[in-house]
Amino acid sequence: MSDRDMTMQGHLKPFRDYKPQHFLWEVSDDGRVATIRLNRPERKNPLTFESYAELRNLFRDLAYASDVRAVVLTGAGGNFSSGGDVFEIIEPLTRMAMPELLAFTRMTGDLVKAMRKCPQPIISAVDGICAGAGAILAMASDLRLATPEAKTAFLFTRVGLAGADMGACGILPRIIGQGRAAELLFTGRSMTSAEGHAWGFYNALHASADLEQEAVKLARSLADGPWFAHGMTKTMLNQEWAMGIDEMIESEAQAQAVCMATQDFRRAFEAFAAKRKPEFQGN
Repeated sequence: MSDRDMTMQGHLKPFRDYKPQHFLWEVSDDGRVATIRLNRPERKNPLTFESYAELRNLFRDLAYASDVRAVVLTGAGGNFSSGGDVFEIIEPLTRMAMPELLAFTRMTGDLVKAMRKCPQPIISAVDGICAGAGAILAMASDLRLATPEAKTAFLFTRVGLAGADMGACGILPRIIGQGRAAELLFTGRSMTSAEGHAWGFYNALHASADLEQEAVKLARSLADGPWFAHGMTKTMLNQEWAMGIDEMIESEAQAQAVCMATQDFRRAFEAFAAKRKPEFQGN
């Protein structure tokens, strides 16, 4: 067995030339920062059965990316996403029986799982409409930037459904608090960008002309940083939701020891001692 196989390098692959069918995929020159652009601007970038599945598969596969270290998720034409397409998803769902409906809701939930489990930080850049499943995509991201014009609505109740969709009842309260999440999920009203920023849903607000540039800038800073350690941080942020304090401390002790055993940790020390910028390699 070669050293490459022993280190699992043979199982990694570049995603620079990935060609999706239901959204756009743009990658920086060095392959480290990828941008997913929902691209049906004439309909405010709604999701379909096919785009749900393709996004789920992509985020699952990014665990094996040899190049991509951070992901920006955005929409074309001044809107993020209007959620599930009314005619391509909502109408067909009204004609489905329970087994098909459960298969659909599990598939959409699998997209959120894939986003949370992929090691790359995901940054949503939200402008205009961010509704329904679109709001869920923003919620499931690790960081969120928005414009003052962004309107975010978990509007499932408006179509006779529960606010319990794709993890919203578990994840949203952890971001903005139980009371605020309950209000949005019960009423389906739009959260303004100012509210979202004040409540911690949005990390920062930027003018529409600057939004994507700022999102890519943030993604670049993460991609050029200790990206192996960032993946560990993301893993622990997910795992520690269900832990007691003793489990948290022990799990973080083990996670940090793993990071301390990497060459990146030594590279950072040597760079600091030499007063130069470290170059992280993820090992």
